[in-house]
Amino acid sequence: MADPLKKKEIAALPLRRYEEVRSEIRSGDLAFCSGSYVFSKFIQGFTKSVWSHVGLIYRDDHLRRVFIRESEVGIGVRLVPISKYLRDYHGRRKPYRGQMVLARVNPALGDEKVRDAVSYGMDLLTKPYDNFEILRIAARIAFRVGRRTQDRKFICSELVDECYRAGGVKFVRRDNYISPDDIWRDPVVTKIARIH
Repeated sequence: MADPLKKKEIAALPLRRYEEVRSEIRSGDLAFCSGSYVFSKFIQGFTKSVWSHVGLIYRDDHLRRVFIRESEVGIGVRLVPISKYLRDYHGRRKPYRGQMVLARVNPALGDEKVRDAVSYGMDLLTKPYDNFEILRIAARIAFRVGRRTQDRKFICSELVDECYRAGGVKFVRRDNYISPDDIWRDPVVTKIARIH
């Protein structure tokens, strides 16, 4: 289990350059983000956590690229190179505004489960982001009502959760939803490095 962190504790983690840690990154690793954007702060406040986003890593050695598969507001499920994330986030020639920490799902679970999770996620590319899910989650918490259907739209943590469920790994859910923090705190997740 990755230890719960506060913003100051994330900033205090040793910072490694992406180029330095790139060779250690595997498909199936997770990228946790603690953003400084307005929507990021809303998610952090709502989930009472430092994390505002999570994505699933896909490493393609033939292309010599490392990607984050994520569900992004207004875009949906996509693959984006980590290098672009860190240098040219949203095409504005500026890096992602916030902290990024890589983590690994326990390798003892088996490479096949990770491969299944990553492969399943490829089928979800271009699925829409669920722009209203945050509001529905708030209503479900207030009224203690579970999600009735899987509408095939995702917020970031639901995407990661569904991919790993397809591989046979079930993260611990908080009530009727799963947040980036729930995945971070799951016993099968361990921190790798904070990167820039």
